[in-house]
This record gives sequence, C-alpha cells and structure tokens, in this order.
Amino acid sequence: MKLWQKGTKLDQRIEAFTVGRDPELDHALIPYDCRASIAHARMLKSVGILEAGETRALVEELERIVSLWKKDKFKIRSGDEDGHTTIENHLVRKLGPAGKKIHTARSRNDQVLTALRLYSKDRMGEIREAVLELRRTLDGLNRRHRDVTFPGYTHSRKAMPYTVGKYFQAFADALSDDLRLLRAAEEINDQNPLGTAAGYGTALEIDRGLTTRLLGFARTQKNDLYAQNSRGKFEGIILAALSQVMLDLQRLAHDLVLYSMDEFGYFRLPEDFSTGSSIMPQKKNPDVLELVRAKFAVVHSGYLQTMEILKGLPSGYQRDLQLTKEPLMRGLEETLKTVRIMSVVLAGLIVDVDKCRAACTDEIYAADKALALAKQGVPFRDAYRKISKKY
Repeated sequence: MKLWQKGTKLDQRIEAFTVGRDPELDHALIPYDCRASIAHARMLKSVGILEAGETRALVEELERIVSLWKKDKFKIRSGDEDGHTTIENHLVRKLGPAGKKIHTARSRNDQVLTALRLYSKDRMGEIREAVLELRRTLDGLNRRHRDVTFPGYTHSRKAMPYTVGKYFQAFADALSDDLRLLRAAEEINDQNPLGTAAGYGTALEIDRGLTTRLLGFARTQKNDLYAQNSRGKFEGIILAALSQVMLDLQRLAHDLVLYSMDEFGYFRLPEDFSTGSSIMPQKKNPDVLELVRAKFAVVHSGYLQTMEILKGLPSGYQRDLQLTKEPLMRGLEETLKTVRIMSVVLAGLIVDVDKCRAACTDEIYAADKALALAKQGVPFRDAYRKISKKY
C-alpha cells in the first residue's frame, strides 16, 4: 500500500509515469533511509511518541533490513512507489502498530532529503579520498620527470620548452583547487533536514538536534521551507564541484590521447591498458582515456539538467524535484569511478624521455633567445624582431 493512499485506486498509466525510475534508484538509498529511520525512532522515543519496546523492535528490524540489503535480499516491492514505502510496509507487516508509528512527524519529503544527504556525504568522502590519491600520483610523476624537457604548446603549435614534471604538476594544482570546491560542497550538504516534514514543520514537539547528532550531521537545517527549497539546489552545488574535477580530467585525458599518438610519442599506455580493433590487427586504442573525456559531459549535463528543473519553480516541494535525484546519484558514481581509473592509468603511464627531448627543436627556444638579448640591454621589441627573422 502506498503511503499516501486513502482508498482510491490510481490509474496505472499515471502511476507508471509518476513513479519513473525511483524504485531502481532508491535501492542504493535503502541503508541511508534505514539509518535516518533509526534516528527518527529514537527521537520519537525521547519525546514520548514511541515506547521503549516499540523503539527497540523498530531499530532491530531496520538493522535487519540493512543486513538483508547487503546480501541483496531486500528488494523494493512491485507496486511500491519508492524505497520509503517498501521499508514502512515491511515494518508494518512485521511489527504492526509500531511500524505504523514510524512516520509520525515526518514526510517522504524530508525522508528522501535525509537519505540523499547521507548518501552524498558518503560518496563525497570517497571522491575526496580518490582525488587525494590521484593528486599523489601526479605528484609522483612530477618528482620523477621534473628534469625531462618537452614542448609546451599554444594554439596547438610548439611554443616554449617546459618539463614533463611541471606539466603533471599543473593538474595536481588544479585538483588542489577542486578539493576546495568539494569541501565547500560537502560543508553545505552536511545539514540535517529530518523533521522539517513537507516543508512547513510539524505541530509536535520534536528534538531535531538529537537526530542531527545521531546521524552525524554538522548542523541542523533549521528553516523548514528552506529545507525543501534546498532540494535540487544542494544537488546542483555538488554537481558543479564534481564538474570541475571532471573538467580537469577531461583535459588531461585529451592531452594523453594526443601525446600518446605515434606522431608525438611522448607518453605510452601499457599494453594491458589498450583495447584493439575488430578489423585492424595493429590497433592499440586509448579507449579508457576517450571514455574519461566523455564522462565530463555525463556529469556536467546532470548539473545543467538539475538547474533547468529548478529554474522557475515556486517555493515548497514540487514533483519536478524527483528528477534531480538521478543526475546527482549518477554524477557522484561516475566521478568516483573516473577519478579512480585515472589513478590507475597514470600509475602505469610510460614517459618516453628520448622522444620528449627530441621534440624540443630549435624554434621553441626563440623566446628564450629574445629574452637573452633583452638581458644584455637590447630593447625587447627589437630583440623580438631580430630573433623572429631567423624563423
């Protein structure tokens, strides 16, 4: 039975359209929904809504659900709209009246907000650790190849000499700034919305500070309406930060595809990192890097999708916001996988020192020659023109 059902039967075509992919997406949120429900049950006990025995039974059954979920034995039931409904219906079947009390002083609105915030906290923490590991890998490349000269490019043409080490350091520095954005997004996300119900609070005296502490949130999101207005907004902030990480990885992947071409040959992928062609026996394709390059569009389009959904919405919950869940979850998962695979790729990357140095042909030292004349007192513009005549 649906949590909102009051006796009328919904047209199945309307139901299928409005439910969408929620049952599939909510499967990943089951443990977080249960964590929030455990905290909510303990809070209800503290304010006298639940008895000690009821609370104990609810906590044990919710922990059992998580255990079953880990074994892939707890599924969102056919006919249930979402994970919240499946969990509550399970509790009612198992515990009777106690299961019916669990929804006191909350709505599906703050339920999904809380589950998504907890899910995002975990994923963002994993992404932050993965980015730190990737930065360490880049730092290692910098140390090993700091004295290996190769061309720097502007306008896709040789420009000035640079080093392979400093090239990789550029991306390590970019990730350092990305980490600042990730931490800011984490801090904003780290607010407890549980107890704001449908966005206008509840007439019952509840202890929202207790659920904040039990769930490990940094602070309570106090304004009930803003809790609902922040749905989609916080998702957009997270996706914006993830997009910056993915933008840097997209640029790095593009460079590596280019620089590993035979025509350049500065870098090589190990044999077991490359795929082949079904028709051309000689091919060794950098598919992994091409997919990294494309994943930026997957994550960034989720940010754009979320912002477009929010644009023009009035205050309070609207069903449009249901469609911000998928781009958030997809963005978090794709970013985590992409950062991790780039650490693998870079750890195995081979730098061809001889080809890097051989590519530093005479013309890329033109600016250095002009500056050498300027150092001797020749006006730079005169030095520039003098050197330019040689090329």
